[in-house]
Amino acid sequence: MKPVDEHRAAVAALIPAARTIEAAPSDALDRALARDVAAPISLPPFTNSAMDGYAVRTEDAIAAAVLPVAADIPAGRTDVPPLVPGTAHRIMTGAPVPDGADAIVPVEHTDGGTDEVRIDVAPQAGRFLRRAGDDIAAGETALTAGEVVGPAAVGLAAALGLTTVPVLAPLRVLVLSTGSELVEPGGTLAPGQIYESNAPMLAAALAQAGADAEVLHFVEDSADVLLARLAERVARGGVDLLVTTGGVSAGAYEVVKDAFTGRGLEFTKVAMQPGMPQGCGTVDLGGVRVPVVTFPGNPVSALVSFEVFLRPALRAAMGLPADRPRRRAVLAEAVDSVPGKRQFQRGRLVRGADGTDSVSVVGGPGSHYLRWLSKADCLLDIPPAVEHLAAGEPVDVIDLTR
Repeated sequence: MKPVDEHRAAVAALIPAARTIEAAPSDALDRALARDVAAPISLPPFTNSAMDGYAVRTEDAIAAAVLPVAADIPAGRTDVPPLVPGTAHRIMTGAPVPDGADAIVPVEHTDGGTDEVRIDVAPQAGRFLRRAGDDIAAGETALTAGEVVGPAAVGLAAALGLTTVPVLAPLRVLVLSTGSELVEPGGTLAPGQIYESNAPMLAAALAQAGADAEVLHFVEDSADVLLARLAERVARGGVDLLVTTGGVSAGAYEVVKDAFTGRGLEFTKVAMQPGMPQGCGTVDLGGVRVPVVTFPGNPVSALVSFEVFLRPALRAAMGLPADRPRRRAVLAEAVDSVPGKRQFQRGRLVRGADGTDSVSVVGGPGSHYLRWLSKADCLLDIPPAVEHLAAGEPVDVIDLTR
C-alpha cells in the first residue's frame, strides 16, 4: 500500500497554480496577493491634526497667551486659509493644518474659546501633527506579494483609493456526486435510498478552504454517459479540478472507477484508515486535460481524505497557509490502532486548568458515523507502527477549527 505522504505529494503535484485576478478590496479578503502593490498616494495625503484644538505658531503660543481665533477648520475643509502670525485657527481631528502653523494645542490645554483662546500649556513644535506621508509615501510598497489580505489590508487599500488589488483566484472545483441510491435533501426517499450528504459536505469544506465549489449530480450506472456529462460541463469552462466521492472501491457498480480506468487516473490503496481507496491523475474530458482526485464514498472517509490530501494542496496553490495547526495532546482514554495503517481518528480537544490539552476519541471506527464526525474538532494522527496508546500518553492531533 502507498504511504500517506507519497499520495499527498501526488495530489499536490496535480493541482494547478491559481490564476491572478483583480478583485475589489472587500472581495480580496482572505486571498493571497499576487504581486506587490505600490501606494498611489501618500498617507496621510496632507498634514492634519491629531487632536481637536488650535493650530498655532509655537512662538506665539506661550503659556497664558491670548490669541484671536481667525478661522475654524473642520475635517473635510478644502479652502484652508494660512495662519496669520499672532492668531490661532480652531481645528478638528483630521482637518488640514494651515500653512504657517507648526503645532496643535489640544482644546484641553486651553480655555476652549471661539473668538479668542487662552493658551494654558505651551505646545512643542511638531506636536500633534500627522505629517503627510508619515504612514506611507507615494510609490512605496503598500501591499506585498504573498501576504494574505486581512481586514487591515482592506482598509489600507481603501485609504489609498484602490478599487482593485491583484490576488490569486479561488480554484474552481467540480464535485461529482454519484450513486443511484442518492436523493437530494428535500426529496422523497424510496426504500434503499439515502439523502446525499457527501457533496454538500465537500462543497462546504472546499468553500472553507478558499475554493469555489460546484456540485454535479449523476445517478446513472453508465461510464460512457458519465464521461459525456463531464466533457459537456468541462467544455463550458471554469473547472480547475474534478473531485469525486464514491465509486472507486473493488465492488460492482463502481461507475467512477469504470469511467476513468485506463484514462490516466491511478487508483490505489493508501495505508491509512479511514480512506484507504484513493485515486488521482489527469483525464482527457472532451479534449480538455482535467486534474481528478477521487475519494471513498463513506462520509468519514471522504472528509478525512479531503483534510489529509486535498485541503493542503489547494491552499498551497492559492498562496494560503497550507496545513492546519498541529499540537500534542494527552489521551483521555486508551486507543487501539490497526497495525500498518496510519490512523486518523476523530477527537475532541479539552484545555485543562493547568493548560494541558487532552483529547477524547468521538465515534467508533465506522466510516459512516456522520453524527460523530460533526462533533469532532480534531483528528488524532497515529503512526502506522503504533497498535495501542494508553490513557495519558501523548498523541499528535490536527486542529480542525483553525
